[in-house]
Amino acid sequence: MSPRPAPSADSRLLDALRADLDAARFTVGGVESVLGPLAAAALHREQDVPAVRATTAALAGPRPDAVAVLTHAFVLGRPVPRRLLDDALPGLGVGGAVRLGLAEAAGADADDEVRAVVDLRPYEAVDAAGDARWWLASDLGELQTGVRLAGDHVLGAGGASTTLAQVTMRTPVGRVLDVGTGCGVQALHAARHAGHVVATDISPRALAFAAFNVALNHAQPLADVPRAEAHVGERGAADVELREGSMLEPAAGELFDLVVSNPPFVITPHTGSPLPDYEYRDGGRSGDAVVRDLVRDVGSVLAPGGVAQLLGNWEHRRGEPWTERVGAWLDEAGLDGWVVQREVQDPAEYAETWIRDGGTTPEREPAAWAQAYGAWLDDFASRDVEAIGFGIVTLRRPDPAGPAGGRVTMRRLEEHTGSVRQPLGGHLAATLAAHDWLVGLGAAGTSSGTPDDAASLGALAAARLVVAADVAEERYLTPGAADPNVVLLRQGDGFGRAVHASTALAALTGACDGELTVGQIASAIAALFDVPAGDVAGELLPAVRGLVVDGFLAPSSWS
Repeated sequence: MSPRPAPSADSRLLDALRADLDAARFTVGGVESVLGPLAAAALHREQDVPAVRATTAALAGPRPDAVAVLTHAFVLGRPVPRRLLDDALPGLGVGGAVRLGLAEAAGADADDEVRAVVDLRPYEAVDAAGDARWWLASDLGELQTGVRLAGDHVLGAGGASTTLAQVTMRTPVGRVLDVGTGCGVQALHAARHAGHVVATDISPRALAFAAFNVALNHAQPLADVPRAEAHVGERGAADVELREGSMLEPAAGELFDLVVSNPPFVITPHTGSPLPDYEYRDGGRSGDAVVRDLVRDVGSVLAPGGVAQLLGNWEHRRGEPWTERVGAWLDEAGLDGWVVQREVQDPAEYAETWIRDGGTTPEREPAAWAQAYGAWLDDFASRDVEAIGFGIVTLRRPDPAGPAGGRVTMRRLEEHTGSVRQPLGGHLAATLAAHDWLVGLGAAGTSSGTPDDAASLGALAAARLVVAADVAEERYLTPGAADPNVVLLRQGDGFGRAVHASTALAALTGACDGELTVGQIASAIAALFDVPAGDVAGELLPAVRGLVVDGFLAPSSWS
């Protein structure tokens, strides 16, 4: 465990730090400008040699830029002379940084070394609500310290954090629950579109970092951890309340409009490995039980119509398709569910990824690496695991006042490993809205539990639709041919889906401008091709329903 306490949330010192970081223009762009494109790209790959060379050269000048000093000290974890950090943080000073728990000083002389004891860096992301810019503190990583991470390590905003922030729907809501908040980044995102945010974590150290980050990036001070409140001020409108406890337990008996979670989903062996369990990633349960239990239980804290969005891993077991395994979780949850598998790794790849994640490498610790690797493979083999999936889970508690009258109508499990257009949050929200529109119309389709009969398709035929602005049509022809071999409808936003369209479906889609009903367009196409109108409608209407769900077409009333 870490011998150092987490940083303090002293409001007076944080005011000075915030002002200094603002004045220094300590931003993502500022850091990349100091490093240059080569070093910045290398640092994104967890290679710091070019970055250290760049900041060392900048610090050797007569008046080093403040961003170079802050990057060298807090991003790269390298010592700097006291005088340089005093200049870079003129309001806070080294003394204030030490009292906040950000740094330790070897002495009081101008040339004595000062070394950061936490990682403090600018953070930028674009979510469905727009641009987000903060500074985030977390524990120094293996790249900065050169040693394996402690079990209570508090992670900064990594790739999974950014993914969750970008896929989360940002519709204004009353109450948000952030399960497993870590350094607090999801709570900060939620505070921009919620009335109140509750953030939970089992780690007191993580909650202390979250308290620091919320206080640093908001105008008002925090109370003591583990139960703290922050008033957002000019950067948002929500209070952020921090609670200590495991998963949903600190929020038992309460209801929320949105639940977000980047839970400790890593599937970790609990016997035979020399590595510690890491609080930020290891849930302490066998296999994928952490994600399974969260999916099954999160409905207990969802208000009617409330949405839960989380990331997770699940096991692909021999003889059991992953869709059946995860689908059973959805059945037990009794919620609308949409699961998108984004990546699949075999057990060896998975073991390598997460052993390295904790700072253990075969070069530095060959015996520990081999022992941990073997423990991971043995653990997977004990459950006949052939692969591990990673993806996005969206759940919703049916609303009795909604179009489905409280019935579960969505059960969708799919794989999409290609590129996506982030942020996805707006697209996911639009997909749920399209699904509800079809449910209200009586045309949601058999995959959602609604009969696929003539009446439901007839309701869709009476609708007026428009083509989404991001949809393009692609035609592929054999040289010299008059007609295309393949017609694709391609989506530029969201998942970037491509749909193989018949000539008739392409014609119908192109004619959807909100003036004519789907049925009228289908009848015109039937007359053009001299085929029975019923045959054309039978072919096109189910396909149109799919185009509506996936965002290619939308009701004209939404325009």
